[in-house]
Amino acid sequence: QLQAYGGGLVQAGGSLRLSCVASGRTASMTNMGWFRQAPGKQREFVAAIRWSSGSGSTYYTDSVKGRFTISRDKTKNTFYVQMNNLRPEDTAVYYCASKSGSPILSTLKNGALYEYWGQGTLVTVSS
Repeated sequence: QLQAYGGGLVQAGGSLRLSCVASGRTASMTNMGWFRQAPGKQREFVAAIRWSSGSGSTYYTDSVKGRFTISRDKTKNTFYVQMNNLRPEDTAVYYCASKSGSPILSTLKNGALYEYWGQGTLVTVSS
């Protein structure tokens, strides 16, 4: 299971950190991702991280590069996305997800590959 939290209302230029706690079959959760869905839009990929590898390789969608940072804390079975310099267009429901195996890092942008999803947490960025 995955549980996401940390959303809220923030002004443009502000920061938020979302957390996703993994429980249960965590051994199969070798890749973790964040996705978001804005009102009236399709779900889109935000960032992903290798959970199991030593380096914790990361992958970001272009629109958040340099502003968002995905990280993990294996001791807490938790991964995060630190979101800085938020913009109104970042407003969305954010979802965390996990994917087993060792896919090519760039394929982690495909939400259909993920096996487990957490509930969403709403991030609202006011202008």
